[in-house]
Amino acid sequence: MDTAYGHIATIEDQVTNERLVGTDTESTVRSYFSDLPVMIQIARCESTFQHTLADGTVLKGRVDPADTGVMQINTRYHGEKARELGLDLTNLHDNMAYARDLYVRQGTKPWSASAPCWGHTIAMR
Repeated sequence: MDTAYGHIATIEDQVTNERLVGTDTESTVRSYFSDLPVMIQIARCESTFQHTLADGTVLKGRVDPADTGVMQINTRYHGEKARELGLDLTNLHDNMAYARDLYVRQGTKPWSASAPCWGHTIAMR
C-alpha cells in the first residue's frame, strides 16, 4: 500500500486514539507528520497550527479563501481529488491526510509560496 494511502487508512484509528495524539491541533500535526518534519514547519507557516477559528469555523486563507484548514489546501484545485479519496478537507485529519498524499505526489511545491518561512528551518535538516 502507498505510504500516503496507508496514512489515509489509519485516520479512524488516529481519531479513536486522539488522547494519545493530543487534543490540540499542533500536537496532532506534530504526531501525524513526525516522519516528515518539513510538513510540520509548513503547517506552522501556513496556519500557525490552526485548523478552526474560535467560533468553530474552519480556517480559510487570507489571500485566497479557497485555502482550507491547517495545511491550507486549496479546495479549488484539490477539492475534487480529495473527494475521490473520500476525504473532507474541512476535517483536520482528512486535511492532513490529503496534504501527505499531495506531498508524496508533488513534494513541497504546493506550499512554495510560504517557502521563505519554512524553507530554512532546522527541522528540515
